[in-house]
Parts: sequence; C-alpha cells; structure tokens
Amino acid sequence: MDPGWTTTVLLVPCVILLTAGCFYLYSFVKGLLSKTSVRNKVVVVTDALSGLGKECAGVFHRGGARLILCGKNWEKLEELADELASASDPTVTFPSKLVLLDFGDMDSMPEVTSEILECYGCLDVLIFNSGMKVKAPALSVSLEMDKLLMDNNYFGPATLAKGLLPSMISRRTGHLLLVSSIQGKLSVPFRTAYAASKHAAQAFFDCLRAEVEEYGISVSTINTTFIGGSASSPNAEASRSLWSLLYTKKPLGVSPDEAATEIVRTLSSRRKEVVVAPSLPKVALYTRALFPELFFAVVAAGVKSAAAAENM
Repeated sequence: MDPGWTTTVLLVPCVILLTAGCFYLYSFVKGLLSKTSVRNKVVVVTDALSGLGKECAGVFHRGGARLILCGKNWEKLEELADELASASDPTVTFPSKLVLLDFGDMDSMPEVTSEILECYGCLDVLIFNSGMKVKAPALSVSLEMDKLLMDNNYFGPATLAKGLLPSMISRRTGHLLLVSSIQGKLSVPFRTAYAASKHAAQAFFDCLRAEVEEYGISVSTINTTFIGGSASSPNAEASRSLWSLLYTKKPLGVSPDEAATEIVRTLSSRRKEVVVAPSLPKVALYTRALFPELFFAVVAAGVKSAAAAENM
C-alpha cells in the first residue's frame, strides 16, 4: 500500500476524534459559564407562574441568583417560592422575593417598579416573559381587546423597563431580555392585534439597545414559534393551511426547558437577537424579507385553502 495513503487513513480518525474533543470541551466550558452567569445576581422574572417562568425560576434559583418572581396570583407565587426552597440547598441559594404584577393594570406600574427596587435596592437581569395571545379575524376583535393586548405585550413591558432602567444606568450594568414571538418579526392572518403588539415590543427593545449600550447595559430578544408544556395539548389540532405550520404546537414548538436553556445561554453570551425556531419558520422569515410578494401569495393561498376546507 502506498505510504501516503496509509498516513491519510490513519490521520482521518485522529482528526475526527480531535474535532469531536474540541467541540465537547467547548460545550462543557460554555455550559459551566452559563451556570455561573447568574450567581449572586438579582434576576427579575415576569409571569413566573407560566411554564417558561417556572422553568427559569428553577434554573436561576439553582444557579444561585437572587430571584424576584412576578405574577398575578399571590398564593401561586408563594407556592412556587416554597417549591423552590424545598428543592434546594438553603446554604447556596437565596429565598425568592415576590411581587404582584399585572401588565393589564397599567395604573399599578409605578407601585410595582418601587416594590421591585425595594427587594434588593437594585437589579442585574430583567426577563420579560409575559404575553397575551388572541387568534381571531381582525373584524371580530374589539378595540378593548386590542388595547388589552397592547398593554400586556407592549405598554406594560416598556413601562417597566423605563421604570427600572435608571437603577441599571446608575450602576452602569444590567441586562434586559425580552422573550417574544417570531410574530414580532413575521405576521400571519388572524393574529392582527397580537402580531402588532409583538412588533411594537420588538421595535422598542431594538431601539432601546442602541440607546443604553453606552451605559454597559445589554438588551436581548429571543423570538420563538411557540412555548408549550412538556407535552403537547391533546386538544391541539394542526390546521391544514400552509402558513399555520409556522405555529403548530407540535412538532415546531419549543418546550419550556429548551427556551430556558437558550435564555441562560443568551445571558451568558449577551447575544443581541436569537431566533429559536425550526427550519420552516426561519425560511419564512427570509422569504418575507427577500421575496415579500411570494410570501404574501403563500399566506393568501393558505387562508383560501383553510376556508375551503371548512366549507367542505
């Protein structure tokens, strides 16, 4: 056998093993950094009672963060805090602080801001996890519902961010992270008010990012297709229309633990924007940007197809 060929045959497995080892080492170091990225930091989680909120609360609590959990129901917040305390070592974790927060009640926002700051006197990380969804034809959604969606998905988070930012600016450090929907970048039928509110929030935090960078404050957005429970709902039915494939709960959704893992990674890496979605929704994003006429045609065809299926 040719000596050169023999050398090549022997080198290929070595190169593969070396490459795999480098990737493993990189993943290990990255995971280690992620676990320590929130230790001793004050972390605020809105809608801590949701699936993702609870997952984040567990991850950050175990990571040694000083948690401030926000939600609409005080009793359930206390239950969550008790669960976290009973499942952790009190010598390496901190008891959770609780704050009632309802973005639908905008008049309460000044009081909420004060309560959050009173917990520790400052904060390091603010995670906007809450959101309200409505799926319906535009003409059937009332103005009151439009306003409620905007309060929950845009005005509430924007008001809280502006209320807490002075504390971060004075310390010249902090991280704002918006967990949003891919519909903050891409709109589909029957979600007019929801998509509008998500577009507004996306634009606000994109603008804010440049404004606060000089103070050492990071702003990140994570856009997902759908965040569900550990298992998909038995009542969930996928529509036959093409555009609906972007938002079906299964198989294109994101589980709370997957989303929480991405949040930890983003806090550690300080990435500005992350899209957590399978290939199809990402293709739709690029198609909307590069070939808008094609995208609009596909969406319109999907609506007609769904209407025809319902009339059969």
